[in-house]
Amino acid sequence: MFSKHLFYLTSDQLRAYQWHGGRLSGGVAFANTRAGIDDFMDYVDSHRASPVYILADLIEEDFQRLTMPHVSGLAARKLQQRRLAQQYRETPFRHHEVQGREPAGRRDDVVLLSALTNPSSVQPWVEALEQLHVPLAGLYSTTLLSEALAQRLKLRDEHLLLVTQQSAGWRQSYFQRGMLKFSRLTPAIDRDGNPINIGGETAKTQQFLTSQRLIGRGNVLQTVVIAPAADTEALDQQCEDGAETEFRFLTLESVAARVGLKTADDEAAQLAAHMAEPLMLAFLARSKPDSHYTLGAWQRYFKLWRLRVNLYGVSAALAIVGAGVTGYNLWQLAQAESDSTQLKREAAQFDQRYRALMAEMPPRVTTTANMRAAVNVERMLATQSATPLGMATLVSRALEAAPQVRLVQMDWKVGVPAANAPAPGQEDNQAAPISSLVAGIPARAPQVLLVEAEILTPPDDYRAAVDSMNQFAQALARHPHLTVEIEKPPVDTRSSVKLAGKAGPQAGETGRAKFTLNLVWKP
Repeated sequence: MFSKHLFYLTSDQLRAYQWHGGRLSGGVAFANTRAGIDDFMDYVDSHRASPVYILADLIEEDFQRLTMPHVSGLAARKLQQRRLAQQYRETPFRHHEVQGREPAGRRDDVVLLSALTNPSSVQPWVEALEQLHVPLAGLYSTTLLSEALAQRLKLRDEHLLLVTQQSAGWRQSYFQRGMLKFSRLTPAIDRDGNPINIGGETAKTQQFLTSQRLIGRGNVLQTVVIAPAADTEALDQQCEDGAETEFRFLTLESVAARVGLKTADDEAAQLAAHMAEPLMLAFLARSKPDSHYTLGAWQRYFKLWRLRVNLYGVSAALAIVGAGVTGYNLWQLAQAESDSTQLKREAAQFDQRYRALMAEMPPRVTTTANMRAAVNVERMLATQSATPLGMATLVSRALEAAPQVRLVQMDWKVGVPAANAPAPGQEDNQAAPISSLVAGIPARAPQVLLVEAEILTPPDDYRAAVDSMNQFAQALARHPHLTVEIEKPPVDTRSSVKLAGKAGPQAGETGRAKFTLNLVWKP
């Protein structure tokens, strides 16, 4: 957690605090003079902490409420900035806040404009930080910060007047439905040296709010006073409830505990001595809102500091990721080496077992290469050698589609060219060598199947016999590698052949109409 410098700025002095580990320490005061600013620069130069937050509690803080046409986006920002510049020309420290829309009419935006009207109370301190290149995170207002404080304390009254006792005096801030509308800072002691009567000042503030129509007559103004516990009894005597005013007291110590300010014994005494300063500074350090008032170029060193911190964060993240990846790779390397050692050990055991088994086996008849070649030849013979099973299967399927055809016999052979021709120099009484194509080496050989069948048809129905044969032949010819040739039809009608036969009932008794097909299968 980064330490911070918290500066509490009033009209006559600046108090420097340090925030570290959730604790607030310091409280060195510097007068708003040339000598005080020089001492301030020496202090900052010797106590460098980043970043710096300035909380201003000045009398010269003006608030204006107005309405603007409802626009959005870049046009809205330009309109608001232009209206701010018109309202507060003499100061660069300006702020605007959109607080909703009007309930009727054009429903214009309700905007609260505020500014530090005396920039000379702030500029010397800001320029001193700029000269020292100190990152200035923001310039904040106790009044604008009290809006978030009221929400933190769950003060949800419709008309709320929050009164805080601070070193610059009594700060009275009016909230309507949780939104800031007006604030004024009154001295704690009048010109005669007498303490200010809080009840009387509250009555003046209520009268002003009524004249500005911020609160109607008959509405009750809930006034919450935050003060040290030792002063509540005296303040209670000054504040009497009326028909339109009700007072409640919150001790500074209880509020500090609710916002998370850690206080030791010495810090509790400091809390009572400096009123609400430590409370507001602790709340600012914990909430870390955006700068209330614009700083422009005075905030450039903070932007550079934030960029540097982000780069450090990214570098640290990359270093952590790189270390994680490196560690994972080293673990993977160790695991791989362990697995490699285990595999080598297992391989050595398998080699030893193999040598032991081979030592018990009898001497080999041939080499391993020859055995592998024999296995390959056996597989080739099993897959590519010529067998009648394939063509017989085709004929069987065709017979299932033609039940009127009955198979008589088949003659199968392998179509090897010049298989029976004697080789040159071979004697006539020697058997011709068998071609390797019969065994399917190097490729499958053509096969020839002579099919003789007869047709079961009524006597003298020669047309049906011819149609049955054609149907059977076409069923066989559908196979892409099979060629079908009609060797002998059931009725030979060629002009070169003598037509002979018998007619009548006795013709069917002599035999069936037979035909012969020559099937050639080419791979």
